[in-house]
Amino acid sequence: MKNISPADVEKNYAELNVIDVRETDEVKTGKIPGAVNIPLGLLEFRKQELDKSKEYVVVCHAGGRSAQATQYMEDQGYQVTNMTGGMNNWQGPVE
Repeated sequence: MKNISPADVEKNYAELNVIDVRETDEVKTGKIPGAVNIPLGLLEFRKQELDKSKEYVVVCHAGGRSAQATQYMEDQGYQVTNMTGGMNNWQGPVE
């Protein structure tokens, strides 16, 4: 599984396809600008919304759920990278 630090995501987030796998209520507290919210429990049912030709960065609160989502997406043939530490370590802007 590929990993990326929050600092590296912050440098390029406007150019990245970020998927936030936190629950909707968690995302209301703030998310990386432009991130798409697909809660981990719905990923299996919403994966068809994603394009296998694009690369994605997956984020959650602390890194556990995003690691699970990254592994699942890799197994399904997606190009994904896990953001280590999650939003707990995010220092960039939020929306």
